[in-house]
Amino acid sequence: FTNMPKEKTTISLVVIGHVDSGKSTTTGHLIYKLGGIDKRTIEKFEKESAEMGKGSFKYAWVLDKLKAERERGITIDIALWKFETQKYRYTVIDAPGHRDFIKNMITGTSQADVALLVVPADKGGFEGAFSKDGQTREHALLAFTLGVKQMIVAVNKMDLCDYSQSRFKEIKDEVTMYLKKIGYNTKNDAIPVIPISGFQGDNMVDSSPKLAWFKGFCLV
Repeated sequence: FTNMPKEKTTISLVVIGHVDSGKSTTTGHLIYKLGGIDKRTIEKFEKESAEMGKGSFKYAWVLDKLKAERERGITIDIALWKFETQKYRYTVIDAPGHRDFIKNMITGTSQADVALLVVPADKGGFEGAFSKDGQTREHALLAFTLGVKQMIVAVNKMDLCDYSQSRFKEIKDEVTMYLKKIGYNTKNDAIPVIPISGFQGDNMVDSSPKLAWFKGFCLV
């Protein structure tokens, strides 16, 4: 029996963060890159979203399957999707970012092993998402309170700040400080903070030459 393939560990991953931080796009692109959806389907979504004047939403449509969501451009229900890497089998819970949907968010986080906190790096985007009125802090606190002790931070939309290392550092420092304050262990990079572009695909599965200054891991 020694040659039996090892059963992969299943990890339940909740994707959290402020509305418009790019959660659905990041998750949808990740699922596409890891073979969870085929090219033809993505092309179909691209055509449909372009017809509705929302061409940049093509990856998000992998998850935002409900018609009402598509028309409003918001994730309402919690979508479950699966993908696999060499070591792990992931179940992805894409949690809504709008405050009205906080109940959905709570049911999503309470069944997760790991939280992926998506924060936008674009000018004004991060500041809005991380302000007192933004949902980033609230989601992180909820995840901690509900017992999701493993966190990964994805600093998204790096393509909109020219892949700036100083912008990444500024956001990393601010987010890490807040996570420490609410109770997360941030010592020795216990919480990985990774610069990505959910739309362009940088640093999601493969290292990106545009982020050559970053020496850490990719998202998966």
